Amino acid sequence: MPDQRPKRLSSTLVLVLSLVVILIVFAFIRSSTREVVPVRVSPATHENLVSTVSTNGKVEPVHEFQAHAPTAGVVEDVSVQVGQKVKAGDLLLRLDAADATARLAAAKTALRAVEGAFASVNQGGSQDERILTSGELARAQQSQRQAIADVATLKQLQAKGAASVSEVTSAQGRLDAAEGALKTAALRSGPGRFDALDRSHAAAQLLDARAAVNAAQVAYDKSVVRAPFPGTVYSIAVNPYDFVPGGEDLLDLADLTKIRITAYFDEPEIGNLAIGQPVKIVWEAKPDHVWHGHVDVAPTTIIAYNTRNVGEAMITVDDAQGDLLPNTNVTVTVTTRQRFNVLSVPREALHTEGLTSFVYRVINHRLQRTVVQVGTQNNTRVEITGGLSEKDIVALNATSNRDLTNGLEIKSVE
Repeated sequence: MPDQRPKRLSSTLVLVLSLVVILIVFAFIRSSTREVVPVRVSPATHENLVSTVSTNGKVEPVHEFQAHAPTAGVVEDVSVQVGQKVKAGDLLLRLDAADATARLAAAKTALRAVEGAFASVNQGGSQDERILTSGELARAQQSQRQAIADVATLKQLQAKGAASVSEVTSAQGRLDAAEGALKTAALRSGPGRFDALDRSHAAAQLLDARAAVNAAQVAYDKSVVRAPFPGTVYSIAVNPYDFVPGGEDLLDLADLTKIRITAYFDEPEIGNLAIGQPVKIVWEAKPDHVWHGHVDVAPTTIIAYNTRNVGEAMITVDDAQGDLLPNTNVTVTVTTRQRFNVLSVPREALHTEGLTSFVYRVINHRLQRTVVQVGTQNNTRVEITGGLSEKDIVALNATSNRDLTNGLEIKSVE
């Protein structure tokens, strides 16, 4: 019987070789078809990190003068134009003063009458009344003296039996009447003629009359409007010969080198604001110009502003030159924090899970989850205070929108 061992060995060898070939082919196919995810990456670098918050605001002058019509009347003349710079005391506008003049004259006439009445009350009447009552007092005094003498004479005669009791009694009655008349005349001829209520009423009338004259004088003075301080006329609401009711706006003047902005910050942003923080101001009407200022008053309460809950901050403009107009709407950007030469990564590289922050470092073309400590951050970058060094590369996102996972093999894309 032929020996079968070589034949079995040959079959085993063929089988082994076949398995090796299959394994090699499988490994080749697997390695050639294995997914390598393209991922955008970025290095951790040292940079200056600036945090800002932006919102809208309204420009307001610090020193402003608003002229109003004191009474109804006609605009006689407007002496300035919008945008004109004026000095203190310069004529701005003139109203027809005929009505104001008449009101002032009537108030002065009424004051003179009240002053006369006040003097009469305090002096016991007018001059004519005092002359009349003075004569009455003199006559009453004379009558009293005569009555006293008559009573004395009749009492002496009575003692001698030359006058009756009835004659003495009658003389005494005339004396009593004379003394009563004297008291009445004395009251009518002195300050006692008027009591405290009369004097209080006269004093009140005098105050009212003087106030009326002052008001009429102010109205008369306001018919000629002059600049109370140097500034720029930024609004004129009337034209010559316009009829204006009392209280109507006429003209607005302000020192446009001293302006401020009321800015409205949403509630979550208020905690980042502090007095003295630098501010950049932009106005759409002059997009190529930037103004600068600082936070002068931080928000102290929350108010409703349109559909927002906001805090009002007051911003002082440091470089106003008269080119930022009152009542305009501007955009303000407050620098809330600045960090210089700090290690940072793009914000999209940072992931959070509960209270833990982490990034995916790229090590040998694979992702490695790395816990980090973070500091200041803005809209684009975040400060890394621990867990990374400047040489580290971190993953941002996959170009195929695939989720990043620990251990994922990637192809770096800058």
